[in-house]
Formats: sequence, C-alpha cells, structure tokens
Amino acid sequence: MNRIERAFQNAKSQNRSAFVSYICAGDPNPKTSLQICRALLRSRVDILEIGVPFSDPLADGLTNQLAAQRALEAGTTREDVFDLVRKIREKDGQTPIVFYTYYNLMFSGGLEAYIAEAKEAGVDGLLVLDLPPEEAGDFMEACLKIEMKTVFLLAPTTPEERVEYIAQNATGFIYYVSRTGVTGVRKDLASDLQEMVDMIKRHSDNSLVVGFGIQSPDQVNAVARLADGVVVGSAIVNTIKDNLEDEKKMLERIESLVTDLVGGTQL
Repeated sequence: MNRIERAFQNAKSQNRSAFVSYICAGDPNPKTSLQICRALLRSRVDILEIGVPFSDPLADGLTNQLAAQRALEAGTTREDVFDLVRKIREKDGQTPIVFYTYYNLMFSGGLEAYIAEAKEAGVDGLLVLDLPPEEAGDFMEACLKIEMKTVFLLAPTTPEERVEYIAQNATGFIYYVSRTGVTGVRKDLASDLQEMVDMIKRHSDNSLVVGFGIQSPDQVNAVARLADGVVVGSAIVNTIKDNLEDEKKMLERIESLVTDLVGGTQL
C-alpha cells in the first residue's frame, strides 16, 4: 500500500475525513517554508500539498499568486523545492506529499527526469493544474513507469459523462474544486456540493477530496461528512502573509489554526 492509500485508510479507520493542507514551497523563503511544513505535520495533517512556485499560476487566486511571488522573490529554485521535500523526509517517512504544479515546470527540463527526481526526493503524487487528462498521455505513461500517483481535478462545470473518464486516470485521488474560478477563501460552501459529490461517487471508487474556499472548522466538518478528504490552502497561506515580520508568531498561529481545522474532520 502506498502512502496516499494508507493516509485515507487511516483516516477512515478513525471515523474522520483526511485533512490536506496546501502551502507554496519557498514561501516566504526556503528556510521558513520547511519550518511551516513541520508545523503542519505537528498539527497532524494527513497529506501535504505543496505548490511549486511559478511565474504564471493561472489557477490561483491573489492569495496563492502572492505566495508564489514571495517564494520566487526569495530566490526559490527547482532544487530548493526538491530539497524541501528531502528535508521533510528526513523526519517523516509516512505523510504523503503531493506537488501542485504546472506542466511547463516539468516539461521544460524533461518530463520523465522531473517526475523521477520528484519520486526520488519523496513526492507521492502530482497534480498538474493546466494538464487535462485527454492531453496527458506522456505524463501518465511516465508516472506509471516511475510509480508516481496522478491527481486530476473535477469542477462544478465538468459534464457527468466526462467524470468517469477523468476518474479512471487518477491513480492517487480525485480533487473536486467546489467553486468555479480560482483559489481563495469563501464565506460559505457551494450550494450544490452534496449533489456533485454524490454524482462523482457514482462514477468512481477513488478517494475524493474537496477544496477551494474552505476556511473554518465548521466548513471542514460539513465537507468531511461528504468527502474522503478536505483541502485547506488560502486560510493557511493568509496566515503566512499576515505574520511575515514575526516567524515565531507565524508558526504558532499556523499550528493553532490547522490543529483546529483538523479537529473538524472528525465525524
């Protein structure tokens, strides 16, 4: 059993949904980024979703765009991103790590070489924001060869006939984007969330996580009752942004926030 499967199974055995946390690698700088990841692990997140900083993050709202900008301005490189994973793996060999990335970052240096290096560093899965599965033949073939799990997105606008096709090509889990548009905090959950989750589950046995806009323990709990996993990103990234002048306070507030959010996964 791979780390991703084990994470979902462990959460299910504890009568809860898995918690997936998102941060951007290198935000606000490579050294602090590692400390943030360790704070997330202390908060008992189930899966670390790590964004790879990119100059044109088209799927991201302002919060995550600024996170990528901070990381790039701090000098974060491709090697720094892989190094972050290696350093996490020095103390944690169990928590799955999924890269949230864009296709050009992999393709520009050689697709298979990138996936192989990610696997060697300790990455378990890849979510490529701008790569639809219909155009992902080379990517999926390389992932299969290297034993890297794939994660694909479904949106409220995804036709039902396409859901099954996408689900068949996700070897890690399915990520349902509960809102149209880009990432960012929302005050309420999508009104059609139950309906969409039920439809997706009719077409797939894969683990299903729901993200985009979730920011409070009550929202986490509402989603946990429907899905196998809950993703929170912008609320964590905003905590980084709001405490740039005080790293100690930043880490304390991230750990406190995420501990409370993780508590919402209990059914």
